[in-house]
Amino acid sequence: MSNKVIQAMYIDDDVLMAAVKKVRQENHHIEEVFTPFPVHGLDKAMGLEPTRLAITAFMYGCVGLAVAIVMMNYIMITDWPQNIGGKPSFSYLENMPAFVPIMFELTVFFAAHLMVITFYLRSRLWPFKEAENPDPRTTDDHFLMEVSVHGNEDALKALLLETGATEIKVTEKH
Repeated sequence: MSNKVIQAMYIDDDVLMAAVKKVRQENHHIEEVFTPFPVHGLDKAMGLEPTRLAITAFMYGCVGLAVAIVMMNYIMITDWPQNIGGKPSFSYLENMPAFVPIMFELTVFFAAHLMVITFYLRSRLWPFKEAENPDPRTTDDHFLMEVSVHGNEDALKALLLETGATEIKVTEKH
């Protein structure tokens, strides 16, 4: 399904922030904003919900901790018990202080690597994917706001020009 969007180009991040707030006040839906660097507060100005990726990072860390505990119990206690430095190897709880660094490392390892995979899947990024950036200048020094058209296109263009847009282009988004 295709829909019509207006792409408004800005040259300053402060002007962009004011424009986003003004467009949202007028109850228009902002599809996407492309910026060359992170703009502090833009997500709140766009009305985006807070991310839940931190919750998944915690769950991935818990999985890593569980894998570390099960792995060390199996390897060092059940499968191949060894007498290292006179420490008894018949109980996991007695040896747990020696396993803390391994538990920490596997917790961080699982959280970090699974979060990278989750981020790429959630963002629909994969190798050899074509860029969705509508204008290459947004990777250097310009800002672009895509607003969906659901009514009077001319009024929306006038609003965007009023907010400080330097260029306006109407396109079909697929």
